[in-house]
Amino acid sequence: QVRLVESGGGLVQPGGSLRLSCVVSGTIFSPNTMGWYRQAPGKQRDLVASITSGGSTNYADSLKGRFTISRDNAKNSVYLQMTSLKPEDTAVYYCSADFLELKEDYWGQGTQVTVSS
Repeated sequence: QVRLVESGGGLVQPGGSLRLSCVVSGTIFSPNTMGWYRQAPGKQRDLVASITSGGSTNYADSLKGRFTISRDNAKNSVYLQMTSLKPEDTAVYYCSADFLELKEDYWGQGTQVTVSS
């Protein structure tokens, strides 16, 4: 079955950087749009950024300039480079992927990012 596995989360000080990774496995199909979402305690899950198979990107307005999404189609992977991190960036970050050949969207289990001094 399709599986998405995130990595790279952790504890970082304000102003620091982290790079999240997500790899897709368990399917012969290539992901179409891949994305990162985040969910802080008590809040809804919100889009951080997404990227199509052709490389077109979309960002949450509030995160433009600090976060960069990229992907490696050969590795079925997507990445999120986060810089100038703030305490309000603390959340569980989820990877998502959809496929033209499959009906549903797929999600990873999430990786915790904590920004604190």
